[in-house]
Amino acid sequence: MSHVPGQESDVNDFNVSSEQSFFDKSSGVRLVIVVSFVISLFVFLHFREVRVEVLELGSVAPSYVVSQLDFDFFDEEASIILRQEAVRDIGKIYKLADTFIRQRRMEFENYLIYNQDWREEAEQSTFEEMYRGLDLLEKSLMELRFTDPRTLRKMDQVNLDTQEYQIYTPVDVSEEVELPDLMWDYVKEATFQDTDIEIGTVDFILKYFRDRRWKLEEDIASQRLLRRQVQSYVPDKYTHVSAGKRIIDQGEKVTTRHIAMLQAMKKTLSETRNLWHPATLAGSIVMTALLTLVSVFFLRIIHPDIAGSNRKLFLLVTIVVLTLVLSKIFEFFMLTSTTTFADAIRFPLLTPFAAIMLCSLLHPNIAAFGSVMLTVVLSLVLIVDRSGFLVTNIVASIVVILGTRSLKRRKEIFYVCGLAWVACILVVASLHLYENKLWEISAATDLFSSLLFMLGTAVLAVGLLPLLESTFDVMTDATLIEYMDPNQELLRRLAIEAPGTYQHSVVVGNLAEAGALAIGANGLFCRVSALYHDIGKLATPQYFTENQQGGMNIHQLLTPKESAQVIISHVREAVAMARKASLPEQFIDIIKEHHGTTLTYYFYRKELEQIGGDESAINDKEFRYHGPKPRGKESAIIMIADSLEAASRSLEEINDESLTKLVDSLVRQKYDDGQFDHCLLTFEELGIVKKAMVKTLLAAGHARIKYPTREQEK
Repeated sequence: MSHVPGQESDVNDFNVSSEQSFFDKSSGVRLVIVVSFVISLFVFLHFREVRVEVLELGSVAPSYVVSQLDFDFFDEEASIILRQEAVRDIGKIYKLADTFIRQRRMEFENYLIYNQDWREEAEQSTFEEMYRGLDLLEKSLMELRFTDPRTLRKMDQVNLDTQEYQIYTPVDVSEEVELPDLMWDYVKEATFQDTDIEIGTVDFILKYFRDRRWKLEEDIASQRLLRRQVQSYVPDKYTHVSAGKRIIDQGEKVTTRHIAMLQAMKKTLSETRNLWHPATLAGSIVMTALLTLVSVFFLRIIHPDIAGSNRKLFLLVTIVVLTLVLSKIFEFFMLTSTTTFADAIRFPLLTPFAAIMLCSLLHPNIAAFGSVMLTVVLSLVLIVDRSGFLVTNIVASIVVILGTRSLKRRKEIFYVCGLAWVACILVVASLHLYENKLWEISAATDLFSSLLFMLGTAVLAVGLLPLLESTFDVMTDATLIEYMDPNQELLRRLAIEAPGTYQHSVVVGNLAEAGALAIGANGLFCRVSALYHDIGKLATPQYFTENQQGGMNIHQLLTPKESAQVIISHVREAVAMARKASLPEQFIDIIKEHHGTTLTYYFYRKELEQIGGDESAINDKEFRYHGPKPRGKESAIIMIADSLEAASRSLEEINDESLTKLVDSLVRQKYDDGQFDHCLLTFEELGIVKKAMVKTLLAAGHARIKYPTREQEK
């Protein structure tokens, strides 16, 4: 027997791997997913911040607020007053004017140069020694400071260096003064005590400068440093507020003092709340159980496919928990931030992110349900304006769900989020109109913060979508568009090495898309996956008639059984190529299922004729594809489109009647063979699919007029 390509492959390659099957169907894995969700939800609900009424700075309090317990708050106004009182007794600090010091030095240098009498008064001194002493004196005079005794004591109390300070306060700094002899005695001791300069030189220099008048000026830098140091030693003032005391009256304008009191009360409530009290625990457990049961019943009734798939359930839980974590991070930022803008954010848009992810990766119904549930949960837990938060998040989530349903490219998420922000503008405007605050600064703050949240949502969604798609093996329309690119390696090879198969795949994709869209199935998925359904023919393209450009048919050299095995093996080869190219698992399912377990009838009949028509002498399994049978509507539609496209090429005349008769016959054969037993296609849907495919084939095979040929000019 001659070698048959692909015959050595294992039939078990067509089954779903045991690891995938275990994860997707295991009840243990499902229990772990559900328990993880319940624990995450309980933690989020139980460890929540205490809700205290949020008042906006500068607004008018709609009602009075009373302290719920005894607490101390940081009284900023009292602290400022205490710090001002602490520096009230600080006097002025003076220094010698720098310009005067330099001027006196220049005069002394000129005296040394132009008046040689100094050599008689200081016979032991040299010119160089005079200059060295002059440098030391200038430095000391630059560092010298004058103040009153009380200020000097303040400096000692706050650990500031007072070594260069002397007690002296001039009456009028606008006039030049003579420094007291005590000042010069201090300067002499501080400057020349540890030097080797002759005493005569020192006395001569000091005598010259002692007889001069000096200009004093305030040392603003030293005064400012002293004030800051003294104020830093004043402790913060905390004021006690008793339980039941009114914090703010109705109609009173909200000040920073009121906000500080409310924040301190909230912090004290959080610290004193007993999270482990049985009643507190029971409340969180009951709420967690209620939300979990509602979600479980919704999935079981509306989306049993998600409830029965651990992979999809895990994806759903991942998105929900990720949204809760991001919300908690935002709340932590709000509580710890000292900026006024953070305090002004009243309507954070947190659920549109979950809506985009759930709609793109699972289903719009799941996105709508999840957005509503998350909005309710977040409004219960987060410290936000509850009514405004509910309205803005639900409206924004609905808009992004409607926009994401038709999403084809990931960059369109920015456009969808822009539409959601436009909707938020209307919501925020209506809320402020209702409160008669449309022209206040809070309206602009709410609009700007909502813009930042929607921009962050778009960036986060674009960044995380590819990661979740690859991790959970999910196909989105954006991913499908990428795989439809003819520059994909397998499609490029197919177009060059097996052009007939490539054209066949393109037509099958068009037929399958038309049939799927007619019954509400995923038409884009059918079109794209059909492009790859026959890539296995790349292994032996010459064995398939659509790639034979005339000449001898290679099957004439093989027995019917060998020919059948060659044809059947293209599915195995396709699976191997798809896995090597890392094609999505959904494409591989189509490759496995598009022939199901059908019979290669041509070679089966040929084998039957050669043995005299005795069917009992033939094992028909040797002429059947290994399956599995189509397990989804899309697989069944592609199977019909594949058979119809191939069979229609044998028709002598293509019209509505011939195509309808052909497709009815093909579908009847596959139905009788049990190929549609697991695909959930109804008879009504089969009829719609057949009509859509016939219409598409007729449009593709439309007739054209025959153009007359031109006679060659003489």
